[in-house]
Amino acid sequence: MRILVTGGAGFVGSHIVDALLERGHQVRVYDALDRQVHPSGRVPSYLTERAEFIHGDVRDRARLKDALEGIDVVYHEAAYVGVGQSMYEIRRYVDGNSVGGATLLDILANDKHQVKKLIVASSMSIYGEGQYRCSDCGDVSPKLRTEAQMAAGDWELHCPFCNASVAGMPTSESKPLEPTSIYAITKRDHEEMCLSVGRAYGIPTVALRYFNIYGSRQALANPYTGVLAIFSGRLMSNGRPVIYEDGHQSRDFVHVSDIVQANMLAMEKDEANYGVFNVGTGRSTSVNQVCSLLKERLGVDIESDVKNQFRAGDIRHCYADISRIQTQLGYQPTVMLEDGIDELVEWVRTQKGIEQKFEAAASLLQSHGLLR
Repeated sequence: MRILVTGGAGFVGSHIVDALLERGHQVRVYDALDRQVHPSGRVPSYLTERAEFIHGDVRDRARLKDALEGIDVVYHEAAYVGVGQSMYEIRRYVDGNSVGGATLLDILANDKHQVKKLIVASSMSIYGEGQYRCSDCGDVSPKLRTEAQMAAGDWELHCPFCNASVAGMPTSESKPLEPTSIYAITKRDHEEMCLSVGRAYGIPTVALRYFNIYGSRQALANPYTGVLAIFSGRLMSNGRPVIYEDGHQSRDFVHVSDIVQANMLAMEKDEANYGVFNVGTGRSTSVNQVCSLLKERLGVDIESDVKNQFRAGDIRHCYADISRIQTQLGYQPTVMLEDGIDELVEWVRTQKGIEQKFEAAASLLQSHGLLR
């Protein structure tokens, strides 16, 4: 088949491109080479020359329409990524993500094409807080913590009914969506717009809700990249890892190879059509645990800088219930954090400049009143 990957020069997109080529497909990459991700503005060296490359922005309707010519399957990975940044670069994120996605869908709805399947990158961020369990009230979905609660250093969630402390549990696809950032809202837009148009026009569409991805090719020039890459960069430059809140907040860290696995299944399995699937490991790991693991692998003994500050819109715990994608598509996570972290560390060793940019990003959050 002939396949288009928007954002195909990026972290996840380029790995999808490699997997598609290995399966014998013809692949076309469409990417704007945004300088926050690609500082040189050039095609990254890791992107294979076996894929056709088109330099273009997803908001450029005419160019995107040309890129869709002869395409059977579309992977829509293109997006600005950065939860904190999206809260002060609001127009850029809404324009690039929501309008960019709408441009793709407008072409599919109004112009001649042969697209038979659309797979869109969604995000766990659209959930807001994860799911929790109260010992008295059962499963609950608490709202975002209040500023007064956070300012008091009361980091954990409480039951919305009895106010007792609650424990995190796997977050399922049925949880109500309560995005807490502009980035998350635009990813919800991607998911809901694509599924709506796909159903209306009979184009099988699949939305994959990625949890916290790590692995080689992460855009370390982007100071809003994953916490694993940021911590690695700081530790290898003898900097103290900065930890907000108390470090016991937790996430589901999934290796990029398992994200690729899910994307291949979404394309190949009819059972995926018009479905929404979490993509993670089903394991919860705290920020403190991640930091300790990195220090161990790097052989460094540097004290973390636990700020006991909080960022506006941050959530406490969220990890994936992967039973749906396991049952319906046969997905099984193959790389656990303890194994996959070595590959990330080796990648980060080859990269430069992350430390300075992290500091600048934190300063911008502070100046906008988003770090308290």
